[in-house]
Amino acid sequence: MTIKRRLSIALVTLAAVAIPSPASASGSTTWHLTDTGSSARFRGLAAVSDSVAWVAGSAGTILRTVDGGRHWSSVGPADAAELQFRDIEAFDARHAVALTIGSGTDSRIYTTADAGRTWTRTFQNEDAAAFYDCMTFLDRRNGLALSDPVDGKFRILATRDGGRTWSVLPATGMPAALDGEFAFAASGTCLVSTHGQAYFATGGGAQSRVFRSADHGRTWKVTATPIPSGPSAGIYGLAFRDPAHGLAVGGDYTVPESAPAGAAFTRTSRTWTVAATPPGEYRSGVAWAGRTAVAVGPTGSDLSRDGGRTWRRFDRGSFDAVACVAHTCWASGEQGRVARLPHL
Repeated sequence: MTIKRRLSIALVTLAAVAIPSPASASGSTTWHLTDTGSSARFRGLAAVSDSVAWVAGSAGTILRTVDGGRHWSSVGPADAAELQFRDIEAFDARHAVALTIGSGTDSRIYTTADAGRTWTRTFQNEDAAAFYDCMTFLDRRNGLALSDPVDGKFRILATRDGGRTWSVLPATGMPAALDGEFAFAASGTCLVSTHGQAYFATGGGAQSRVFRSADHGRTWKVTATPIPSGPSAGIYGLAFRDPAHGLAVGGDYTVPESAPAGAAFTRTSRTWTVAATPPGEYRSGVAWAGRTAVAVGPTGSDLSRDGGRTWRRFDRGSFDAVACVAHTCWASGEQGRVARLPHL
């Protein structure tokens, strides 16, 4: 069994270290848990508005709400019940694209245009060497999906029609991967985009790195970051407010209570600096809500109001993914946990 396969299994079962209490550490900022009626682990999360959100996770489960989490509908595709969804991108309450992970044909992409009543499988990986981790959409038509290295380079899958068809991009514009380098399918944020630019983050090798593309994934430039890297360590989540201001969070999922250099920020997109006051623990997801940032992980959630230079814990509950729209954030994680943070 490969290191990557062992890691994907371990990320599914990582729960013993989590602190499930939703108690707030500050009192002023608090997640509001919703009743999903599910026990799935939701690592895929798409926030459309303060009332509309989609989550995707284990056992082929996809849920959708249109009333701020008061009610959730189970809308996952029937043929994905044995698969693990790790990313979902939604354009509105009806249109979404979801990614399953795994070796070979377990890596798939599904699309819906009718609020999940029907799904179309628009991509199924046939290359045993590929393992797709996450995806992003630069706009409603142009999207990218990221696979771990094949023949020494990360592989990029692209769509130009909103996810209806996909094609593998040539590897000529991709820098070589480091030995052991891969991406983490932990929160749907190992590949993100903003203002027409795309970014993906890595770990596993000698350095954690961020790759950047300004031409829809055809060519990439890469920058090393100071977040420690190793077989189970590196950058697990990225977020960019604009092409210059970015955040990276991670650590080592096998040691979730300790990540003294597990968060970094950039104000140029070309150099990265470790946070002066990081969360201090493993974090798998990060998102911007205006100029405020939120990071989540199995041991808690943190806020930064200075561009990622300092972080403050505000909750000790377990979450894997976070996404924000305007000033409302959503978080999702184990045991069907989905929460909303309004008016941040």
